[in-house]
Amino acid sequence: MTLAKRLGIYNQTGARQADALVETHAPLVKKIALHLLARLPASVQLDDLMQAGMIGLLEAANKFQSDKGASFETYAGIRIRGSIVDEIRKGDWVPRSVHRNARRVAGAIKVVEDRTGREAQDADVAEELEMSLSEYHACLNDASSGKLFSLDELNESGELPIEEHGASDNPLDGITSDAFRKSLAGAISELPEREKLVLSLYYQDELNLKEIGAIIGVSESRVSQIHSQAALRLRARLSDWSNPKA
Repeated sequence: MTLAKRLGIYNQTGARQADALVETHAPLVKKIALHLLARLPASVQLDDLMQAGMIGLLEAANKFQSDKGASFETYAGIRIRGSIVDEIRKGDWVPRSVHRNARRVAGAIKVVEDRTGREAQDADVAEELEMSLSEYHACLNDASSGKLFSLDELNESGELPIEEHGASDNPLDGITSDAFRKSLAGAISELPEREKLVLSLYYQDELNLKEIGAIIGVSESRVSQIHSQAALRLRARLSDWSNPKA
């Protein structure tokens, strides 16, 4: 759908209500865009992120149903973030080697945990990959710069799926999404404590890496590594969702 068509929601019924929601929550777009910009290369412009975010806000204002339980701000935040992430993905600025190494790390974590029955430590994964510890940490740093939305990308939508009334004719879709939510929540709850804390501070409290480092007493670079390892550990533990057994 083109930008012109998306912006055409103003001509639909309820345009005044949508306009009021957009005007009230416009600052949310900049807040989310700035939060994401801090994790992106210098070549990415704030204006581009905000333009994509405004599309998400406009769509949220048009599609929001107050009887679904979530507040508009919560719903809009998800739509805004998803719209920005979609725009960033179109740029495809991530080198293929970063994707390849991220898959290798996730695979090694799964192998180690399946073999040992315990959480894979840095040294375990490095040994499985036949790397030095410093080389493994360099891989995590690369994964952080290239897969900033790795936790969100555990499904195809850029965010945890949100069901919209009438969005699909397949009654099994909602079941699958609900099952995925439960599996993801379970996998997160079983992460090492420090990885859980980093994800919570990053995604729920929306702190940046420097702020998180100050809280847990490590460098910003180390927080980046912990974040990447947590996301890749989740990918490894949820691999059956992306590679279903026949």
